[in-house]
Amino acid sequence: TTVDELCHYKGIGPAKAITILAASELGKRRKEEEGKERKVILSSRDVYQYFYPLMCDLPTEECWVLLLNQASKVIDRIKISSGGLVSTLKRAVAMALCHNHPSGSMRPSTEDDRLTEHLDKAAKVMNIRLIDHVILTDGKFYSYADEGKI
Repeated sequence: TTVDELCHYKGIGPAKAITILAASELGKRRKEEEGKERKVILSSRDVYQYFYPLMCDLPTEECWVLLLNQASKVIDRIKISSGGLVSTLKRAVAMALCHNHPSGSMRPSTEDDRLTEHLDKAAKVMNIRLIDHVILTDGKFYSYADEGKI
C-alpha cells in the first residue's frame, strides 16, 4: 500500500496516509520482535508466519534466505533478490564461503570438500558463481580457488 493509494479514500490526505503507513510499519516491526528468544522454525507454517509481517505488503517480489542453527532457531535472514511481478533480480551473482580451523590445520576435511561441492552445485542452479571457499587458520589460509578445486 502506498501514500497515493491511501489518499483515494475519503478523508485521508497525504499526512494521514503517511501516519497510517508508519503505524503499519511499527506494527510489523513489533510483531517481528515479539519474544527476544530466537524463533524456532519446524514447519512451512513457521516460515510463513516469520516472513508474513515482513513481506505481506511489498509492492515487488523479493526472495529471502532464512539461516537456522542445529536447533532450528533463526540465526539470520538475508534478502538475496528483489524484482517485479514476473521475476526477481539477484543482488548477488557470485559468492565466497569462508570458515576457520581453530586446530591450525589448513588441510580441508572430507566434510569441507563435500560442502564445497554441494554449495557449488546449488549456486549454479541459482546462476550464482561460487568463487572460492577459504579456510582460515592463525596467519595462514587455504583457498579452493587457488588450488584449482573450484
